[in-house]
Amino acid sequence: MIEQLQAVAGAGFARTELTQSAQSAAGGAAASGVSFGEIMRDQIAASVNSVKGAESASIAGMQGEMDVRQVTDAVMEAERNLQAAVAIRDKIVTAYLDMTRMAI
Repeated sequence: MIEQLQAVAGAGFARTELTQSAQSAAGGAAASGVSFGEIMRDQIAASVNSVKGAESASIAGMQGEMDVRQVTDAVMEAERNLQAAVAIRDKIVTAYLDMTRMAI
């Protein structure tokens, strides 16, 4: 799952850079602020880091180096982040399918 999230993050980053280079090549001014792709990339990176933190907390908990409550908190946070990522993915897929069904 982590590899899939990282692949999506990389694709969003590449698409953002292509869009920015196309805008600058066309002479258009880049919009101020942050793009949707950058926001998604940051959120995916945060989710990946959360899962990695939960994995290391689980290992530390099994070795007796971390309190059970801390391990539980880390794992539950990672679970919430993954559930949010899956919900966002489902919404994006649904929106894409709705657009492909539109009459031209």
